[in-house]
Amino acid sequence: MREIFPGIIIDPEIRGGKAVIKGTRVPVDIVLGKLAGGATYEEIMQEYDLPREQIFAALLYAATVLGEERVKAIL
Repeated sequence: MREIFPGIIIDPEIRGGKAVIKGTRVPVDIVLGKLAGGATYEEIMQEYDLPREQIFAALLYAATVLGEERVKAIL
């Protein structure tokens, strides 16, 4: 297990090494997809037993990764 961002880990033994929320098996992309599909924070918190802070960690991780991709594309 390796924490790649605060609250986000990767582990080859969990979901094939996808980025997941620390302490869970919930992939970051699932949380983002649910939000993009119109789910509320409360619905996601209840469905996956997550506190709001873990949802924010997934959002911040995604924003950071996308921001880094933009910088790489410009260089």
